[in-house]
Amino acid sequence: MPIIASISGIRGTLGGKTGDCLTPAAISRYTAAFAQLCQNKFPDQRNSIVVGRDGRASGAAISHLVISTLQMMGIDVVDLDMATTPTVEMAVTVEKAVGGIILSASHNPAHWNALKLLNEKGEFISAADGETLLQLVESEAIQYAEVTHFGKVTAKHHHLDHHIERIVATDLVNQTAIRARRLKIVVDGINSIGAIAVPALLKRLGVRTDDIVVLNATPNGLFAHNPEPLAEHLHETAAAVVAAKADLGIVVDPDVDRLAFICEDGSMFGEEYTLVAVADYVLRYFPSATVSNLSSTRALRDIAEQYQCDYYAAAVGEVNVVERMKEVEAVIGGEGNGGVIYAPLHYGRDALVGIALFLSHFAQQQYSMTQLKNTYPAYYMCKDKIELLPTTDVAAILEQVQTTYSNHIDSTIDGVKLAFDKDWIHLRRSNTEPIIRIYAESSSAEKAAERVATIKAIIAQMAAEKSA
Repeated sequence: MPIIASISGIRGTLGGKTGDCLTPAAISRYTAAFAQLCQNKFPDQRNSIVVGRDGRASGAAISHLVISTLQMMGIDVVDLDMATTPTVEMAVTVEKAVGGIILSASHNPAHWNALKLLNEKGEFISAADGETLLQLVESEAIQYAEVTHFGKVTAKHHHLDHHIERIVATDLVNQTAIRARRLKIVVDGINSIGAIAVPALLKRLGVRTDDIVVLNATPNGLFAHNPEPLAEHLHETAAAVVAAKADLGIVVDPDVDRLAFICEDGSMFGEEYTLVAVADYVLRYFPSATVSNLSSTRALRDIAEQYQCDYYAAAVGEVNVVERMKEVEAVIGGEGNGGVIYAPLHYGRDALVGIALFLSHFAQQQYSMTQLKNTYPAYYMCKDKIELLPTTDVAAILEQVQTTYSNHIDSTIDGVKLAFDKDWIHLRRSNTEPIIRIYAESSSAEKAAERVATIKAIIAQMAAEKSA
């Protein structure tokens, strides 16, 4: 399929004809444009860029191409090889680099890959920088270096250890409590970098090696199941938690920026409640504003109000959430897809710090996972999508939805969000796939599903009328 360029990076599938996939030429072109963007921002110095990749089978080949292109742009490269997305983000500032490139399509299947682009703060580049990048791709303004000024490559593989040590040193991480609780944990590493990073973190937190069961432990990119950590993809993992008589299961996506938990009975804690539970713990000690995106559960708002803290919503996308967190000085924020951003560590979704904070919280309770989940407000979310045709006028459809539901408009900053008492439904064009995403939340799973079915039928009718 054609390349998707958004605030989430440059994303596409591998294999196919030029114009229908992420080709070597396109990868090199976007990499060179990003290097030029960085050179233009920092023209009077020798610049370096950090490069890391997840465990995808295409990662090594693309990494070689990206690194060679950066060298030919006169950029020095700090090569982390296989690394989590948050590890790369933190490495950018440690290395005093002008940017970073993460080679990962996050939750997308194995035949996808992407260039996720970071600024000098180790944060996703802004929408404005993204527009400049696209202009550079289409322009003739890219200046390659003379051969005598090619960049050099330095391999550095210690940054995961540094990342973990920074997490362990965080004020709210309680190794003593975690060690004392003697937790048995099943980890689903999805055959990517999480299979290395998560067990390493758990051992450093005080979980005994014999109490860590790792599934899909070979980081070869051959994902054992759909890599998006949703309940429908985790039946085997849930069964393994029960079989091992584990206290909980931990699931991450291929680049370890999303996090989901499984309860001791094999039920899902719910990726929407990852951030809720972590916020419950953080706000207890550091009351502050909280931020999540418009498609996240209302439960986070309820928890914030419980601690007399403000809650704010942002458009979907890490860069949008981070921007809002900075504006309101939020300590904790993230996205309902299992993305935890803990500002005292860094401004990026980080499953590793999410694990450390969650386990610190859980270890100090006398609850089981199911009991802990039951302490939180009970909301049920239904997530669905509508496949888009190239001719689909998404803007016109969303505008018509606004007209039809004019009395229920909650937000239009990112698609359309409709509010019905404590129920809500959110429609938005995906940043990563050619689809309209639909999210609904209600007091029961049946009501949420009914909301989604109703809006899907209405949109289908709208689309049919416009094509007639």
